[in-house]
Amino acid sequence: MTSNSSGADCLPAGVPYASVDVVVSSMYFCIFPIALFLNGVAAWICVQLGSTSSFVVYLKHLVAADLLVTLTIPLKAASDLPGAAVSLKAFACRYSDVIFYTSLYTSIGLMGLISLDRFFKIVRPGGKSPGQSLVFSHAMAACVWVVLFGGTAVPTVVLTDRKPGNATAGGGDLCMSMKGPAGLALHQHVILFVDAFFWGVSVVIVVCYACITQKIVASFRNSGSSNSRGKRTTRLRVFLVLLVFFVCFMPLHMMRIPISQRETQTSACTEGQWMDVAYDVALWLSTTNVCLDPLLYIYLCREFREKLNSLVAF
Repeated sequence: MTSNSSGADCLPAGVPYASVDVVVSSMYFCIFPIALFLNGVAAWICVQLGSTSSFVVYLKHLVAADLLVTLTIPLKAASDLPGAAVSLKAFACRYSDVIFYTSLYTSIGLMGLISLDRFFKIVRPGGKSPGQSLVFSHAMAACVWVVLFGGTAVPTVVLTDRKPGNATAGGGDLCMSMKGPAGLALHQHVILFVDAFFWGVSVVIVVCYACITQKIVASFRNSGSSNSRGKRTTRLRVFLVLLVFFVCFMPLHMMRIPISQRETQTSACTEGQWMDVAYDVALWLSTTNVCLDPLLYIYLCREFREKLNSLVAF
C-alpha cells in the first residue's frame, strides 16, 4: 500500500520529484502536532467515558485508530524525504507504514459502523434492534480490528522479511525489494481487498444516509415545524459523518482507478506522472481525517461534549 511511484523522474523539466516529496512531507509534519493534540485530548476524555451506548463504543475504537495513524505520521513523513536513511525507509516499509495504512482503513470501517448506528437510532428508534446493543457494537468493532490487522497487517510484516535490494531505490521500489514472491502476491491481494473494503463501506454509508434522509424529511413534514435553525442543526449533526468521510477518503480512492490503469501500460513517461503527485496529496488529505474526527465527537456525542466542557471549565 505504498504510494511512491517508480515513474516520478518523468515529471516535466523544472519540477523535480524530490521537491514534491519535501513539500508533501512538510504537509504531514504540519498536521502532526494538531492531530496529536486533538486525539490526545479525545483519548483522555474517552478513558473517562463509560461504554453506555453503541456510539460511545465505536467512538473509543475510532479514537484508538486515529491515534495510531497520528503516531505514525512523523515516521511516514521522514521516510519519504529525499536522502532518508535506507534503514528508516526499510523500517517504514515493514512496520510503521503498514500500521499507518491499516489504521486508516480501520477508521474507515468504524465510520461505516457509526453510520449504521445513526441509521438504527434514527430510522429504527427505541433500542430494540440488535444493531443498537452493546454486545453487537463491541463485536463489530473487534471484527474490524481483527480482519484488517490480522488479515493484512500481520501477514505483510511477516512477509516483508528481506533486506532492501537497492540502497538508492525510492520508497516504493525499496519496499517491493523487501518482499519475496509470497509477499508480492499478498501485496496485490491486500490492495484489492482494501479497495473493495472502502467501496463496500461507502455503499453502506450511502444507503444508511439515504434512509436517514427520508426519515428526517418525513419527520419535518409530519411535524409541520418552521424552526429552520433547528432543522439546519439536525442536518449538520446527522450528515457530518458523511461529509467528513467523502471529503477525506473519496479523492484517494478515485485516484486509485487511473493509477491502476496506468500501471498496466508499458510506457515509462506519460503525462499521467502528475497522477503520482495528485495521489500523494490525496493520501495526505485522507490523513487529515484524524484532525476532523474530533469534531464529529463534539457534535454527535453528548457525553463527549459534556466531558470536554468540564475539562475547559477546569
